[in-house]
Amino acid sequence: MIDKLTEENPPRTVRFWWSNDHYHIIFYGRSALLKSLYYFPYVQILVITAFIMLGFIAFRSSKHDEQNRVWIGLAKETAHQLGTPTSSLLGWIEYLRSQNVDQGAVEEMNKDLTHLMKIVDRFSKIGSETPLTPANINEIVGESVMYFRKRIPRNVTLDYNGLAIAPVQANINAALFEWVVENLMKNSLDALQGHGSINVHISSDDKNVMIDVKDTGKGIPKGNWKRIFEPGFTTKTRGWGLGLSLSRRIVEDYHQGKIAVIESEIGKGTTIRITLKRIFEG
Repeated sequence: MIDKLTEENPPRTVRFWWSNDHYHIIFYGRSALLKSLYYFPYVQILVITAFIMLGFIAFRSSKHDEQNRVWIGLAKETAHQLGTPTSSLLGWIEYLRSQNVDQGAVEEMNKDLTHLMKIVDRFSKIGSETPLTPANINEIVGESVMYFRKRIPRNVTLDYNGLAIAPVQANINAALFEWVVENLMKNSLDALQGHGSINVHISSDDKNVMIDVKDTGKGIPKGNWKRIFEPGFTTKTRGWGLGLSLSRRIVEDYHQGKIAVIESEIGKGTTIRITLKRIFEG
């Protein structure tokens, strides 16, 4: 015990006033109170740091929620504002059908208007509960591919294997999922800069269905494979960098799936894969 106390504090010598030959040597250690006081500043620092971190997290969360509310409100207001002109355009399409004009052109205009109405429906769904229903992935992706195929440059080819393989199903919201597929194809088209190929490929295993969108464009540096899905990140001179960010939110938050760059090489192209949980018909 004396050795232990000596390690903690040097012993004190107390001499008696009547004789220097008579003295006491006092060995002492730290009391429980002293030990508590010794650690108290560190505890205070930890508590203050924790409060600062919690405050910062709460502030960021509130700002993030506020931004989300702004974007949701903007999306719903956009859908509301587009409702009137699309309804008017429907009437004009019906009028043109009764006139002596090229009905083939009228039908293509009607397809574009139908697509515009889908976009309005997608904007109206942002921030709302999105029910998922079993759907044939081959057909849903195929509709987007067929619409897109007639609206790409002549020097770009768009291939799709989904209509030639056995149907696969997954729980999706068709309007939102088509939005994701179209975003990926538009990004591929931008990367091609007017010439090259896009290949939309569906595959599956016992658990998942995979939709790959592959292009022969300029490619993405490996350091940006994850960053391209962050809000605001873009390599284009024009654009807000929201398309792939929204795509990731739709796939991961709404559909509990995954979206990622699985392959890319500068000057040779990029492959982005969507993975969804597969379901089987009962």
